[in-house]
Amino acid sequence: MDLQHWLGRATHAVQDWADTFGPYRPHPSLQVDDDRFADAFELLTGRLKDNYPFFHPRYAGQMLKPPHPAAVVGYLSAMLINPNNHALDGGPATAAMEREVVGQLATMFGYDTHLGHLTTSGTIANLEALFVARELHPGRGIAYSADAHYTHGRMCHVLGMTGHPVRTDDQGRMDLDALEHVLRTGEVGTVVLTTGTTGLGAVDPVHLALPIAERHGVRVHIDAAYGGFFTLLAGADGPEGLPPEPWRAIPRCDSVVVDPHKHGLQPYGCGAVLFRDPEVGRFYLHDSPYTYFTSTELHLGEISLECSRAGASAAALWLTFQLLPPTPGGLGQVLAAGRRASLKWAQLIHESDHLALYQQPDLDIVSYFPTVEPATLTGIDTASAHILTEGMTGPDPIFLSTLKAGSEAFTARHPKVTADAEDARILRSVLMKPESEHHVEDLHARVEQLARPR
Repeated sequence: MDLQHWLGRATHAVQDWADTFGPYRPHPSLQVDDDRFADAFELLTGRLKDNYPFFHPRYAGQMLKPPHPAAVVGYLSAMLINPNNHALDGGPATAAMEREVVGQLATMFGYDTHLGHLTTSGTIANLEALFVARELHPGRGIAYSADAHYTHGRMCHVLGMTGHPVRTDDQGRMDLDALEHVLRTGEVGTVVLTTGTTGLGAVDPVHLALPIAERHGVRVHIDAAYGGFFTLLAGADGPEGLPPEPWRAIPRCDSVVVDPHKHGLQPYGCGAVLFRDPEVGRFYLHDSPYTYFTSTELHLGEISLECSRAGASAAALWLTFQLLPPTPGGLGQVLAAGRRASLKWAQLIHESDHLALYQQPDLDIVSYFPTVEPATLTGIDTASAHILTEGMTGPDPIFLSTLKAGSEAFTARHPKVTADAEDARILRSVLMKPESEHHVEDLHARVEQLARPR
């Protein structure tokens, strides 16, 4: 699609709608002449060059990629009106769109009933899930994987709850024996299981952990902020297909969080939280007599901890889902490309004399490190840092990221490496752009060149 064409159409469509209300004179305090604006705009575009090329396959670092053109057009179209999805009075059209896309997300996860809404981030979405957990089980804490996002420990502190990190196995997944031990204490009310950790992309065994939680009368929350859309590949044919069991168990879990601004092709910030039981909406009750006055229907602000939220986020996701719905044949094909790319690179690394795979990727995050002699954590750390820096600054740039791996976790996977330090940086590449599938051989060749002994 021609992005420039549709951006122009968006501005004209909104202006045509605005003109139906009659002319008015803009206030002079808001007027800026073109010369002044041109100077400021030149400064802005100059400053924006101080960025990494997130759009390009050369960028295989953090969880960053450009939004789909449909999301850009949808966001801009609604942003020109600037609706606020807190109340129907602030954004009737985009509130309706939000309900529709949240319903599609609920269907994607297999929820028959749900209560949910978009948020500005996965962090806020997880905060809301843990808030409801606290209200349902007051005085009891939260158990989460030691490799889970730091959000959970932080939000436990914010909410005055006790967090219980649970050790992980040699693939970065929650250790079920350790979980059983924690739950026997009776101090935990909710277990957080992660389907796609932000470090390694590891998927906790939801289907195996859920019966343990049920046996102890404990709720289960799924943090699928990063990996949630990969449910579309559960049981799929071909190399990109994922083991279906963890994903098929999500409909039995109490809540789930997903970030459309990751694999949903949306701009920041767009998260979502969904609860299986709509009755949890009672915990959000509050009084705002000046807000909810034109409709007796449920306002999104009545089931959200946040107040003002951009209706443009809902419009962007709605338009994207019209073209690439959250189905195996829609967004699933986008995720499949990144998944295939990660498997291809893992195989290339496995065959390399200069790189070693840290662990087999569960989703689309590849973790690896340069082979060094002698094989020590300090040597690996130094070599990884060199590749990161040289990759970004050399004449043929690539952009990677690093992950700090503790000595115990490292040697559990690679016992021949000498643990002469508490941890070591390894290399980490997120292949969430589908274009990575066509560029992975070039990425590998460049990293391998940098990894060769100097």
